[in-house]
Amino acid sequence: MPVLVNGRATGLDPLDRGLQYGDGLFETIAVHDGRARFLEAHLERLAEGARRLALPSPDPERLSGQIAAAWPDGRGVVKLVWTRGPAGRGYRPPLSPEPTCIAAGFAWPEWPASAWSEGVRVRYCRTRLGSNPVLAGIKHLNRLEQVLARAEWDDEHIAEGLMLDTMGQVISGTQSNLFAVVAGRLATPALDQCGVAGVMRRAVCGWAADLGNQVAECGLRPEALETASEIFVTNALIGAWPVRELAGRQLPPGPLAAGFNAWLAERT
Repeated sequence: MPVLVNGRATGLDPLDRGLQYGDGLFETIAVHDGRARFLEAHLERLAEGARRLALPSPDPERLSGQIAAAWPDGRGVVKLVWTRGPAGRGYRPPLSPEPTCIAAGFAWPEWPASAWSEGVRVRYCRTRLGSNPVLAGIKHLNRLEQVLARAEWDDEHIAEGLMLDTMGQVISGTQSNLFAVVAGRLATPALDQCGVAGVMRRAVCGWAADLGNQVAECGLRPEALETASEIFVTNALIGAWPVRELAGRQLPPGPLAAGFNAWLAERT
């Protein structure tokens, strides 16, 4: 696993605020021969997160180079982490932070082909997502809610768990965004209070709009998903997985997930 810290194969300062407080951001990026898929969208989200957290703005050219260096050959995954950098004790951010950039390369995950052709099984999680508009949408390092939710099951046949907010609205999977066709309309949960606005979510919305199918960003409760004719989950690596079973309810793989995956394959 190649790991670069500020472009060098050196260790991380134990006083880094990303480690101490989760004071930072990250991106999970699909890479092929050093070329990152949807790089512009990843860097735009990272820049927006840096703006919201008042972190130093990352240099896109520098990050692009570190991504390519972390996985230069073949198909792989690069996790890019941008933190406020090392500092002393206390929550107060340093006046002149020196940010840390970590680029770690990983082999491409091995998923069964049936995840795309037949769909996956999904459950609901007990752990809820707390509302915080300041952090909603960005991919910050504080992921304990997702960690606790993912710890709720150890069944290898269940691919994902859906998380609700404290008001009972379905927000996302533990590592994915959610789409559903409800009453003939393609919808995805609104992320103005919590959740991560995924790069693949953005791609699906753009793809659908180009086909004249505007995606509704709205509140979705479990009751609405019980009537959905198609459900699929997305993230930067999987593209779109159709959901064939949600909390015991069986669904056939739908045309939208298949259509999007075909569109994505032409661009990979």
